[in-house]
Order: sequence, then C-alpha cells, then structure tokens
Amino acid sequence: MTATEVVGAIARGELTALAYLTSVLERAAERADLGVVVALDPDGARTAAAAIDAARASGAPLGPLAGLPLLVKDNINTAALPTTGGTPALRDVRPTSDAEVLARLVAAGAIVVGKSTMHELAFGVTTTNLAPGAAIARNPYDTSRIPGGSSGGTAAAIAARIVPAGLGTDTGASVRVPAAFSGIVGLRPSTGGGRRRYSGAGVLPLSHTLDTVGPLGRTVRDVALLDAVVTDGPVPAAVELAGLRIGTPAVLWNDLERPVAAVMHEARRRLAEAGVVLVDADMPEALALAEKIVFPLALHEPRDDIPAYLRETGIEGITLETIAAGIASPDVRGAFGAVTADAFGDAYPDAIAVHRPRLQQTYAAYIAEHHLDAILFPTSPVLPAPIDAVNGSGTLTVDGGPPVDTFTTTIRTVGPGSCAGVPSLSLPAGRTPAGLPVGLNLEGPVDGDTALLAIGMAVETLLGSLPAPPGR
Repeated sequence: MTATEVVGAIARGELTALAYLTSVLERAAERADLGVVVALDPDGARTAAAAIDAARASGAPLGPLAGLPLLVKDNINTAALPTTGGTPALRDVRPTSDAEVLARLVAAGAIVVGKSTMHELAFGVTTTNLAPGAAIARNPYDTSRIPGGSSGGTAAAIAARIVPAGLGTDTGASVRVPAAFSGIVGLRPSTGGGRRRYSGAGVLPLSHTLDTVGPLGRTVRDVALLDAVVTDGPVPAAVELAGLRIGTPAVLWNDLERPVAAVMHEARRRLAEAGVVLVDADMPEALALAEKIVFPLALHEPRDDIPAYLRETGIEGITLETIAAGIASPDVRGAFGAVTADAFGDAYPDAIAVHRPRLQQTYAAYIAEHHLDAILFPTSPVLPAPIDAVNGSGTLTVDGGPPVDTFTTTIRTVGPGSCAGVPSLSLPAGRTPAGLPVGLNLEGPVDGDTALLAIGMAVETLLGSLPAPPGR
C-alpha cells in the first residue's frame, strides 16, 4: 500500500493502525539484510497506533496522516530515539523534542517507527557508513549496489516495502539520488526564496544555505501529501500533460551512462507523444557556477552550523573537534578535514554573494525566456555504483571507461538546482534491462513546489511506478 492508501484505509475503518504497524515491524525484521534501519521504537509506535484506533472508534476526528508509519533519517531529531548523524561522537545523543518538520507530521497522526541508516554526517552519496556498529545500506533492486545517499536508508526501506514513506535531508543531492537509485519519489523543496519552504530546526546540519529536509514516498501523491501537511497547503491534482513546456538543457543531458540514456530518451519520447513540448534550450553556465558554490558552502558553513545545532539541541561536552576526531568513514574524514582546516574560507564570500545569485538569475531567466513549466533531466547520469566497503564512496566505472569519482559524478545533474534553491522532484523514469531503476528529475521556479508536484503526478501517471524489487 502507498502512504495515501494506508491513511485512507485507516480513516475508513478498513484497516487498523495497529494491524498495519505490526506488518511494518514484521517487514523490517524480514529485510534486516538491507541494513536500512538503525533503530526502532516498537513500543512507542504501538502506543501511538492504539491511540489512533481508539480515537477512530470513539468518533474523534483523525489527522490527515493518522496511522502512517514513517522512517526518519538519523540526522533529524526525534524525542523517542537517539539522533546520531551516523557518527560515533553523537552515538548517545538523545534530543528532547522532534525536529519542527517531523513534529508537524506527528501532529497530523504520523507514527515514527524508527530511524534510518545514513551516510556518516550526511557527507556522501552512497550510504556506505563505515563507523563501528553502523550498517552498510543496500539497494533492494541489487543488493551489491548502493541505494544512493546520504538518505539511502529511508529510500531503500520505502522501495523494499518496509514503510510507505519517510524523511531524508538534501544538501546537494541526498534525497533525490536515493529516490532515483531506489525507484521511488523524493522532493527537495524550495530553499532559494525569501522564506524556506521547510524549517531546518532540530536537524543536524551541514550548510544552512543548502540543507533541507525532504519527503520520500512510493508515489508523487504520497510526497505531496507529506508536503501539504508540512506547509499547511493543498495536495494538488495532476495537470494535463498536453501543452506543457518543459526544458531539456543539454548541459544536464551530456555524458550519460548508456543504460541511463536509453531509459531517459524513451521517457522523452513518451512525453512528446503525450503532447509535452520539449524545449531543447541549453543552460551552459549551470555546471560551472554550481562548482563555484557547492563546496565553499558545504565545507565552510558546518564550522558555525554544527556548533549552533549542538547548542540548540542542548548537547554538552561535544564539539566540532570531537565530532571530527571520531569520524570513521575514510571519505567523510577526508571531506571533514577541509571543514576543520577551513579550506574554502577564502572562496566562501564570492560563492554566497556573487556566484549563487548569478546561478539563481540564470535559472529564473531560462524559465522565463523559454516560457517553461518545468525543466527535465536525469536525476543522476549514472547507475548506482557497486558498494565500496573499504572507502565509503571511492570510484566507479562508466561504460567501461576509466574510474571516476563516485561523489561528483553521481550528483552532477542535480547539483546546480540545489545551489540555486529551486524545487526539485525525482521520480522513476523506468528500469534498465538489468532491472536497475533510473530517476527522472523535474525542477521548477523557486516557490513553485505545488505546481511542480502537479506536473510530477501527470508524468508519473504516464510513465508508471516501478514494480517491487525482487526477493523476499
């Protein structure tokens, strides 16, 4: 069942919240091999589910998410479970309240069933966490491959039918890449407007400029349902595809792995047949500008943002330095070395005051000049990499070529939109002949999230959802 189907069935009395929760806990035990769940709260979840069933039996009104179990990334504060960030120094951190975004979902009746595996400190795209006692998350469509990161635990759990929905976080790609690699849907909400769509309060940060919580689910409607609760807005209806103008900038379509290109070009063909006007206009500056923004922000802002989070969460005796000293994953240790050395301190002022505004202007002008409803491109130019259980990220080989860096290659297409702060939605485009999911990404103007979700619903109706992964 999708998240929308679950809350509908509970509201109608066709399913009890406790019965459904029991099935979720059973499924989590069955798929422990995937390494996607780091902590469960079965007693607290059962108590919440029983309260929802009692409320319905008494005729009390139910919230729009009543009975919906969620898996929450382990850098989002939860009152009932530790929030470790997947790193040893924070292993015993117990926040006293839920993060603001999560609290809105819980107030609407959602149930936090557990915390999900994440890339250590969210500094990666594989969710191969090499900290002692941590799990290496696996892709349910091919368990030898990554599910994407850093929110790979949540995405893989949804794909494996453990939970119907959950929360991740996205700094440069960390909701949408896991959604693409796991064959589900993920939204990165707007961050580039005058007011951020989602609050970052109660979330272990990297960059206050780039970070955002993002919902994940099996369908666009599921993600739109969570988004509507967080924002107190509407769940949109799907638009008509015929007549939509969607840009396909070559800079985000170049150098695709061959199976990705095949799936994406078939998706383009079907969209064109449905009446979508595909506008082949380029945005040549996008990648170059993003390269001047992402690392100066993501590797400079943690110096202030992480200590601020520690203070606001009431965490004593832990500093940025103690966190750095305890990092276990080699790829994260290397990246965090740049943070503690402030390697990008000199580049930061221009990144935030010159290059980011220029990229935002580039996006706005591109959409306005070509009268676009959305922008379309592959969520990642490559397929999910094989798991590297030694380095955490390492390298991958594309179409038999020389090894390339897994991190920068995987996030290449979604990076510019992250830096510009536009809303960005990944949904399944299809699968390769080998059965691996390929993600299609849609972006729209800043604060155009609801309209983008409506377009995503229409595209999903045309292309369809993916079948469940093989195995148990």
